[in-house]
Amino acid sequence: MFIPFFLELKAAKVPVSLREYLTLLEGMDARLVPYDVEGFYYLARSAMIKDERYIDRFDRIFSQVFRGVEAVSGEAGPEAVELPEEWLRKLAEKHLSEEEKALIESLGGFDKLMETLKKRLEEQKGRHQGGSKWIGTAGTSPFGAYGYNPEGIRIGQDSSRNRSAVKVWDKREFRNFDDSVELGTRNIKVALKRLRRWIRAGAQEEFDLNGTIRSTAEHGYLDVQTRPERHNAIKLLMFFDVGGSMDGHVRVVEELFSAVRSEFKHMEYYYFHNCLYEGVWKDNRRRHSEVLPTYEVLRTYGSDYRVIFVGDASMSPYEIVYPGGAVEHWNEEAGEVWLRRVLDHFNKVVWINPTLEKHWGYTHSIGLIREIFSEHMYPLTLAGLEAATRELSR
Repeated sequence: MFIPFFLELKAAKVPVSLREYLTLLEGMDARLVPYDVEGFYYLARSAMIKDERYIDRFDRIFSQVFRGVEAVSGEAGPEAVELPEEWLRKLAEKHLSEEEKALIESLGGFDKLMETLKKRLEEQKGRHQGGSKWIGTAGTSPFGAYGYNPEGIRIGQDSSRNRSAVKVWDKREFRNFDDSVELGTRNIKVALKRLRRWIRAGAQEEFDLNGTIRSTAEHGYLDVQTRPERHNAIKLLMFFDVGGSMDGHVRVVEELFSAVRSEFKHMEYYYFHNCLYEGVWKDNRRRHSEVLPTYEVLRTYGSDYRVIFVGDASMSPYEIVYPGGAVEHWNEEAGEVWLRRVLDHFNKVVWINPTLEKHWGYTHSIGLIREIFSEHMYPLTLAGLEAATRELSR
């Protein structure tokens, strides 16, 4: 019965294999989540999704395939209808007005309602949609889900539709993990994992939990192990375009900046406007009074630094290819000259563009920058950041 679900995931280009499908079946055979659609959702996601970027697609397919599977089916066997009294009473928890509570009392009260529910469970043989008698969905029966009845018992629905959100797979809390969307800080950190490379350095002062467990098991007594403290070996230098057309990208660039600062111990940054010229700065409030010569930056940082430019590359082509083309000052050398100096000095350099990739072809200056960077320009999406980090890690 789960084969259509597996095939739909494959059709949506979610990388699931037969081994993962069999793992799901093994979990169901072991009765890890009997008659619990919420538990089945998490079991299926754990078994079949190995990369966070595909969680949103999984949620959408799950919602399509299993929509409406909320209540315990009468065809599941005798155990499905042998419900303990405590559970039946818990199902009766609801939010009713005083008038609705009075109506229940006039119809015989809670005991009468529970007696009728037990009788329906014995009589009903399958799932029911709509209607006013059987236990089902979207009807007016007192028993079921997603319908209306002032004296009803909700079965198979987590909470009132009028007071809370829909199921977790409909909320799609992981939609930002998809490849093609802009990123939040958490998503950017996921993409930057590829760039991190750890080295062992320093004194043995970090507790090694796995080593301690292994050594204790081997020797038969508590044998505490330590290991050299781990440090992030990657050194990163970033140049951020600010002002002008970049004002519309401030939020996502701030998130990128925040993620990078938290992920990398050796990280330096500078600002520029539109194109790199002879000077950069650290504080945008003093961009005209405290300018650092670009030559000084090249002398300060070694060629082993990875370099990332962040900007929309949207400007007049004159700002790139001609002296005097800058909009804020007279530049004696063209911006292209300074960009090529950076490319010649550092071994690994990429450009990340927050502009949607489908619009790149409409801006001449973006094409010029891409050519200068040998096509190493990437969009500010999860897929784009992963491609950029792959290039920087080579």
